[in-house]
Amino acid sequence: VQVVESGGGLVQPGGSLRLSCAASGFTVSVHEMSWYRQAPGKERELVAAISRAGGSTDYSASVKGRFTISRDNVKNALYLQMNSLKPEDTAVYYCYVRFWGTPYWGKGTLVTVSS
Repeated sequence: VQVVESGGGLVQPGGSLRLSCAASGFTVSVHEMSWYRQAPGKERELVAAISRAGGSTDYSASVKGRFTISRDNVKNALYLQMNSLKPEDTAVYYCYVRFWGTPYWGKGTLVTVSS
């Protein structure tokens, strides 16, 4: 089981980025998956989650209305579309899945929001 994030970078406030999480060793459609982030000096926090099968989503209050989590079952990938980015969104973003009770994290992708 492996998850690999990509798509981070430097963006100006108000801009957009789309993060990708390539999954291997399991099928994204049958597992709940999440995006977390960790800003410098802060604890890792849940940003967004998508349930298995039905695809219901949940977001932290700080990103609701600006971020959208989705998955592509054909590409076996998870995405996070981030719009109206703010400097406080600066963090390393991680893809997460719990597979048969074992948590798996990617190495993360850095998002920096700055002018």
